[in-house]
Amino acid sequence: MEYEEPAFFEVLRYAAGVDRDTIDMVSGNPDWEPPPALREGLHTYADADPDEFQYPASAGLPGLRSTIAERRNVDRDAVVVTNGAGEANHLATARALERGRSTEVVMTDPVYPYYPGRVSMLGGDQVFVPVADDGRLDPATVADAASAETAAILVTTPNNPTGAVYDASTMEALVETAAANDAVLISDETYDHFDYSGRFSSALEIDSTHRIVTTSFSKSMGITGFRVGYGIFPYADVAAVKTRHMLTNVTGSRPAQAAVHAALTATGPEYYADTRAMLRDRIDAFTGALDAAGAEYTRPDGAFYVRARLPGFDGTMAAVKRLIDETGVAGMPGDAFGPGRADWLRFALVTPRVTEAADRLTTAL
Repeated sequence: MEYEEPAFFEVLRYAAGVDRDTIDMVSGNPDWEPPPALREGLHTYADADPDEFQYPASAGLPGLRSTIAERRNVDRDAVVVTNGAGEANHLATARALERGRSTEVVMTDPVYPYYPGRVSMLGGDQVFVPVADDGRLDPATVADAASAETAAILVTTPNNPTGAVYDASTMEALVETAAANDAVLISDETYDHFDYSGRFSSALEIDSTHRIVTTSFSKSMGITGFRVGYGIFPYADVAAVKTRHMLTNVTGSRPAQAAVHAALTATGPEYYADTRAMLRDRIDAFTGALDAAGAEYTRPDGAFYVRARLPGFDGTMAAVKRLIDETGVAGMPGDAFGPGRADWLRFALVTPRVTEAADRLTTAL
């Protein structure tokens, strides 16, 4: 998979150009309300003194970093607030490669396409390991693929696009493999609030200098446009990471960080529980329709994506466009996520029209 324009841009352009109503199930843009404290935080910030509108500390607002550190049981100095999880992953991958020991990054197939694209852009080499049909990752396959040439092992849990959730034993084994090869495990945990299985385990639960955790508030608070994420880095790497962050972005958005901090401190677990309950209902409605249509699918244990193999449609861009033309439902081609599930389509359940989309697919199929 080469560094190229993401496939979802092409899908969205095509959907916008057709002469029919189209339900967008392409990208993971939440449609639900953010925590009330986030809006309140923005209103409060708007009345702040002018000096509050200037550069924040490059690594992030100290109060936000302190709150993150307290909740994740790490030292504040290990936390770097970034422009979404995307920048956190970029910093982590770049740091793993610039250590100079090796060039390979081990990833799963299927994989979120930004990962291999970023590896190529940074001059690294891609190594893929397969997963089970339901998305489960066997750590032994990663251990077999890793070697002295491995700079990083990159995983996401809960997983996009498979919906798999990696348990504690899997995460422990991945960190052990990284340490054994003097590599680093990069664990993208952006969807950690969307675990329906109860098996999610953060890499932070393992005390090691060979793991980096990246995440963001984009999905959990429904604020992808705010671009507030963070990475937690080993002490040996964090100074270099902060320098690269400063040289690339100078700093992140101060009002966005302030609003996120207000929401983080004032939002209880019921907000996230309510979101999970809503998404479970959407998963039930969508997969129920796929059952009725005789389609094969995987029910996610985490995140909010369903992969399906629809009769008469493969996982190509041409099939996605035909599905838009015939049903008015826009998904993602499976081959955008790698060859391992190239005959599947992926649908993001981040629209209140999930039931309508399911009915359209059922009628068409």
